[in-house]
Amino acid sequence: MTQPNLKSLLDTMNRVIVGKEAQVRLLVTAMLARGHVLLEDLPGMGKTVLAKTLAQAIGGTYNRVQFTADLLPSDVVGLHVLNPRTSEFELRRGPVFADVLLADEINRATPRTQSGLLECMEERQVTIEGITLPLPATLLVIATQNPIESEGTYPLPEAQLDRFLFRLSLGYGNREEAREILRRFRSETPLDSVRPVITPEEIAAMQRETTAVHVSPAIEEYVIDLVEATRNHRSIEVGLSPRAMLALLRSAQASAYLEGRSFVLPDDVKRVFPPLAVHRIRLSLEAELHVTEEEVVQSILREVSAPVEEGV
Repeated sequence: MTQPNLKSLLDTMNRVIVGKEAQVRLLVTAMLARGHVLLEDLPGMGKTVLAKTLAQAIGGTYNRVQFTADLLPSDVVGLHVLNPRTSEFELRRGPVFADVLLADEINRATPRTQSGLLECMEERQVTIEGITLPLPATLLVIATQNPIESEGTYPLPEAQLDRFLFRLSLGYGNREEAREILRRFRSETPLDSVRPVITPEEIAAMQRETTAVHVSPAIEEYVIDLVEATRNHRSIEVGLSPRAMLALLRSAQASAYLEGRSFVLPDDVKRVFPPLAVHRIRLSLEAELHVTEEEVVQSILREVSAPVEEGV
């Protein structure tokens, strides 16, 4: 059973975001696991609304950066500027100093600017002119990119992709969901009525509690089996890294915690494996002609035997 304050968080977000309960749940799972999320979708799918809803629901600070080709790393992390009154340099903190940062169209920035986020996302700190500053413990980077528009974009390097815990997509939705969107947003946006139901301090405490969720040896073996399957699969050229393996375990713990359990089940691993693996594997050139990353990941889930729940 989901903890009451987390259930309130999910309910609040689902009152704004129509028909995306699974994606909302994975977003909260990523936050509990201290991960970050890459939203790959077409424009106008509600990515910004999703990020703002989460920030408002946790009572946290929200910043948005539109990534463009002329954006500099200092535009994201901050810099020291000269104060003409005091003739001294003062720190101007960048938008990354937030609980939720929306990095919009991240692949439109140069690799140099993209790399400015690596330290922020991995270590939750920034180094500005030799001075290291901590970032909020609850920092969640939600980056977006358009999957079909390639002109004027820079593909995310593998080191950057590996920093994102999940890759998610919202999609169009069905006809009933479209009708609900028309009705729900007809007069005013539900986002305006969102009030905090949990605090960043509570989230930080839950992140610490998540690491204490029990993982049995059988679950550990299942995680290793899945990771090794990506490394040995006939269609995959580059499989999951040790960092990804640790991320799979942590996100499974977060999934169990979100369900109100103190132990991980195989279903937790199965739930988080596809969004965690799909952007980290690289298919061989021959395989790309016949299958997608999503299809290969699903085939691995079917082929790798999961432990029975009685033995976990």
